[in-house]
Amino acid sequence: MTMPWRADLGDGTYRNPVLNADWSDPDVVRVGDDHYLTASSFGRVPGLPLLHSRDLVNWTLVGHALERLGPDADFAVPRHDCGVWAPSLRHHAGRFWIFWGDPDHGIQQINAENIRGPWTAPHLVKAGKGLIDACPLWDEETGEAYLVHAWAKSRSGIKNRLTGHRMSPDGRELLDEGTTLVDADTIPGWFTLEGPKAYRHDGWFWICLLYTETVLAQGDTEVNGPHQGGWVRTAAGEDWFLHFQARGAYGRVVHLQPMRWDGEGWPVIGDEGEPVLVHRRPKAPEQAAEAPASNDDFPGGRHGRQWQWTANPRPGWTVGHGGDGLRLSCVRTAYAHDLRALPNVLVQRLPAEEFTVEVGITLDTGEPGAKAGLAVLGDAFSWIGLEAGADGEARLVHRYAESVAEHERDAEHPRPAPGADVRVRIEVTRGARCRFHADTGDGAGFQPSGQVFAATPWRWVGALLGLFATAPAGRGPSGTAGFTAFRTTGRPTGT
Repeated sequence: MTMPWRADLGDGTYRNPVLNADWSDPDVVRVGDDHYLTASSFGRVPGLPLLHSRDLVNWTLVGHALERLGPDADFAVPRHDCGVWAPSLRHHAGRFWIFWGDPDHGIQQINAENIRGPWTAPHLVKAGKGLIDACPLWDEETGEAYLVHAWAKSRSGIKNRLTGHRMSPDGRELLDEGTTLVDADTIPGWFTLEGPKAYRHDGWFWICLLYTETVLAQGDTEVNGPHQGGWVRTAAGEDWFLHFQARGAYGRVVHLQPMRWDGEGWPVIGDEGEPVLVHRRPKAPEQAAEAPASNDDFPGGRHGRQWQWTANPRPGWTVGHGGDGLRLSCVRTAYAHDLRALPNVLVQRLPAEEFTVEVGITLDTGEPGAKAGLAVLGDAFSWIGLEAGADGEARLVHRYAESVAEHERDAEHPRPAPGADVRVRIEVTRGARCRFHADTGDGAGFQPSGQVFAATPWRWVGALLGLFATAPAGRGPSGTAGFTAFRTTGRPTGT
């Protein structure tokens, strides 16, 4: 089985993106021989993903730092472009620290001795609307601490500005009212100043930031909009820069660029300022070719770390059992016609530009209107799966909704599903064009369903793969749905 995407080419080189999925606004830190990365998680739960690598090319997802989003009432429903924006990850005084801006509430901080936790409860460092892209800096020479952040115009009416504060060394209090470090409205041509990352290098304080849509020149490459990210120096003394590239429905994928300091002491990223597509790997211990997991057998009835809910989860959404396979309750809702409004959708990122995903689905209820499926979920969505008809019998359904539509509609005529189980498949090709298939067990194998669906992102967030189970609003037991052998496969490297 081929990995959906492999960045390590196996010959001492790698290709970009090193993370070919929506790991938006990445920041990175090295501790010893290990590198750790976090990224924006917006309104999904759990939040603040934590990735690990020895060589900056091969990454695994080791957990999340934020169990729930708060205030809890605000995130009881999907808020896809809210929540955790542009976190900064640092290691200081024997602890890992993450600061981030929630554009509706303010700058928050958590910390832990071990990357896998336990992490402290979120602490509000600075309250206010529009406070984003927060980054701390501890001066190891003086013991003083600082914080820099940007502004979101949508909440504050301010953008294109960086504010700096002196901060208590424990990261809990700001010690002054703040100073405008850069007001880019006074600089011709600067119109989007954001994404600051603060460093101490060669006796100077540095703020690496974004002042347009890019941090590198596209030049002759196909890499549109090389965007904000973080600098890291490896144990071998090499400098590298990880940044995201906006890829529409695929979200913000992550590239790794070489970095050097020129004769005047300025950083030069990529190949003389242009992004590289293939490059030698960083000097680091050998590491097997890896990527964050996307497959899942749901051992013991539990889903893997790659899955997130579209809002804070509630008890009873999953049903525990001792075998393999995931069981979801058919949650009663008045919004079953619109997956975008459902908090109980279990989602993960699109794992590559071109891939195939399959899963088995069983509908274990005869309640009319109960349904379960596999979805491609964005501002528009499409899903395929099972629904119980008025007679209680399961049928195969395939539905979709455009961005402006408030209700889903049939993409294909429903047809019987013997045994109330089906295996479904989505083939995703370049341009996030999705072709749906289903095998109902009638001996015909996988059959295509509906027209090609073009996946779409939300604002700031790429499209997602989702599993869900619902039932019409009402009272009493609604039944469950089962999901087995979730598989994603891609094309072999170099094809």
